Amino acid sequence: MGKREFIVLAAFLMAVNSLAIDIMIPALQQIGSSLGVENENHRQYVVTAYLIGFGSAQLFYGPLSDRFGRRVPLLIGLAVYIVSAFGIALIPSFAGLLALRFIQGLGSAATRVITISIVRDVFGGRQMAEVMSLIMMVFMIVPVIAPGSGQIIMLMSTWHMIFVFIGTMATLVGIWMYFRLPETLKPENVRPLTVKSVVSGFGMVLTNRVALCYTIANTFLFGALFGFINSAQQVYNDIYGLGAYTPLAFGGVALFMALSSFINSQLVGRFGMRRLSHAALLGFATITFLWLMVQLNGPAPMPFPLFMILFALAMFQFGWIGSNFNSLAMEPLGHVAGTASSVLGFMSTVGGASIGAAIGQLYNGTATPMIVGYFTVSLIGIGFVLVAEKGRLFRPQNAPPPSDSSLALH
Repeated sequence: MGKREFIVLAAFLMAVNSLAIDIMIPALQQIGSSLGVENENHRQYVVTAYLIGFGSAQLFYGPLSDRFGRRVPLLIGLAVYIVSAFGIALIPSFAGLLALRFIQGLGSAATRVITISIVRDVFGGRQMAEVMSLIMMVFMIVPVIAPGSGQIIMLMSTWHMIFVFIGTMATLVGIWMYFRLPETLKPENVRPLTVKSVVSGFGMVLTNRVALCYTIANTFLFGALFGFINSAQQVYNDIYGLGAYTPLAFGGVALFMALSSFINSQLVGRFGMRRLSHAALLGFATITFLWLMVQLNGPAPMPFPLFMILFALAMFQFGWIGSNFNSLAMEPLGHVAGTASSVLGFMSTVGGASIGAAIGQLYNGTATPMIVGYFTVSLIGIGFVLVAEKGRLFRPQNAPPPSDSSLALH
């Protein structure tokens, strides 16, 4: 498999998860009305239930993939995701929908944990950060087109067809993966599936200061992103009255993040993960502070063009933070990549979803809770990065390893 195909396939495997979240944004109101959900904030549970399942199952896929390889657990996870998606299209109650969304998240967890493990099997150091940035660039195409796709589907049919659509797309990605992606786990890295082995692997991850602190920092930053996703429909529709144009606003910010990921992939080999991500984190804190000051002291609501400019600038920094923080956390744990991806993914997803749910439920008809959340998590993120780096930011890294034009996957 060539490097380009590998990157695109890995991005699509991870995008299966993003699709199940972002395509829901225009449909939340219709889902709530159809299933008798009276409290508007409770519609956000369609996203939250999925994220809780997605986060909690990540603890299991890592040890399974370290024992049985990457392919089989990944295919099983995709199958659970697909069956749940088609099942939701037939469900008659909101409680049943939430239950199946939780199960769908359980299946989708495989696409996150095992895909990152596969990338770590093949790449390390700055090369991994470069590849992860390119994966994130392709991955970010989904938030650009998913809300618009959901809007188009609802214009032609009902929200039920959205789940038929994502089930079909996951089926196609699964077929591609089955025929084209070989096993990447090296025989010498196979770990026995015993309680002692699993506990030992978890211990290696949780006692590594760099991995743990970068993961916690990433958790809080993703919490702000999930908070926006939960309340995006309310912010864009209730405050700014965008209506059918909501997917354009949502996709515009995602496109900015995709551009950020591409630029990161071009610069990380030269400047290193730490220098780029630390600068971006400080920039994120500065921009969100300015955003908050304008929100508190300016006209209410903030003019939409200004809101979008500040939001897009903040998310541009986010594009430099996410992939680099993830690579920095995984870098010292290559010998237990599956278990490491499991533990770190569980922490960032469940923690991020919980923080995001709290931010979303604070929605009060203004964007203030969301913006306060963004600024707060930036300060917490800086604190944990300082702990990871023993108080020293912008520490240079080793020179990048030589790169090949193609992959030899066995």
